[in-house]
Amino acid sequence: MNDFQFQNTTKVYFGKDQLGYLHEEVLKYGKSVLVVYGGGSIKKIGLYDKVMKELKDNHIEVYELAGVEPNPRHTTVNKGAKICKENNITAVLGIGGGSTIDASKAIAALTLVDTDNIWDLVEKKVAWHDALPVLAMPTIASTGSEMDKSCVIANVEKGVKSGINGDILRPRAAFLDPTNTFSVSPIQTACGGFDIMAHLFDMNYFVNSDKYPLQFNVVETLLRTVRQQLPIAVKEPGNYSARATMLWAASWALNSFCTSGYKTQAQLHALEQFSSTYDMTHGLALAIITPKWMTYLLNKDETVARDFARFGLNVMGIQDQGDDMANAKAGIEALQNFIKDELHLPTTLSEMNITDEKFDELKVKACYGQDSLPRAYRPLSQEDCLNIYKMSYFILIFHKIILVGGDACFYE
Repeated sequence: MNDFQFQNTTKVYFGKDQLGYLHEEVLKYGKSVLVVYGGGSIKKIGLYDKVMKELKDNHIEVYELAGVEPNPRHTTVNKGAKICKENNITAVLGIGGGSTIDASKAIAALTLVDTDNIWDLVEKKVAWHDALPVLAMPTIASTGSEMDKSCVIANVEKGVKSGINGDILRPRAAFLDPTNTFSVSPIQTACGGFDIMAHLFDMNYFVNSDKYPLQFNVVETLLRTVRQQLPIAVKEPGNYSARATMLWAASWALNSFCTSGYKTQAQLHALEQFSSTYDMTHGLALAIITPKWMTYLLNKDETVARDFARFGLNVMGIQDQGDDMANAKAGIEALQNFIKDELHLPTTLSEMNITDEKFDELKVKACYGQDSLPRAYRPLSQEDCLNIYKMSYFILIFHKIILVGGDACFYE
């Protein structure tokens, strides 16, 4: 196991009756707060009014930034930091999905530096070492940003998503109330749940290093639990047990415990360039790409068969086919069917009216401008990324792939 340092400083208030502690957390840092949220969903479910009453009844000065986008724009972050600077705000409260919480973290960092553009921090043009305290109140089980130390921001002008990270960005407190997720639509519930799975795939489960028994077995249990509970949350939005399980699983997938000791490169999240380019839902793009990535790797490198077979048997619950290759194929097929039949999500990019016109551009972004992703689960070149995009465009699962002149030809 590699050397590592682990510290998660987020205090979690979990359950239905925890909102009364919010003012205590805000007042630790001062008497003002910027409340950051997205569209009108928190008002529709009554959460906005409850939060405002809790803050104002305790004489906290409240400022607001509404309208945070699903892939938060750097311009929106800039606007929030401007409010904080002009009003000497002492804390930031993000209410909503991962995008809102990520925006809150970026605002917190940008407020304390001498620039008005978050992209200066992203591109390391301006150094930063501190941030306003961040509090988080997730309303969807998805990114786990409420216990994570990083944030991702979209620069639509450049057509890229990137971010900053540091322990100081980890929320000081997180309020996880499963009832706040009851109103999340089935498709967004499914997309958020698959994002949880992709975090576990990328950071902990499919890694190019030894599998440390403690972390790996926790991750596999989390994956199996999400596979079991997510369809329940999709079908029964008011099922408290399923919603609670998903909300806590999201936090565990990205709270740094499961990644401790691993040094790897997130491959699926690197491939997922569609949410910034086409403004599609991040979890949906991951759901489309993941089975194709697995199929592509299995055809390119049969050494992945053992890992994919274990996934099929222990996570997807397939019947043992007798050998690793057969189990790997069955596991991938089970995952694709799970996405299509139980989560009811599209399975190809073409269903989202996305063409292949930008694939050459996206393959470069996937490799961060380099020739490849050398530290990923299996190294991927730009051409590998392009072939996976082609698969994701128009097919479900093909078990035989032949590369001809850099192009992928597919056969059942």
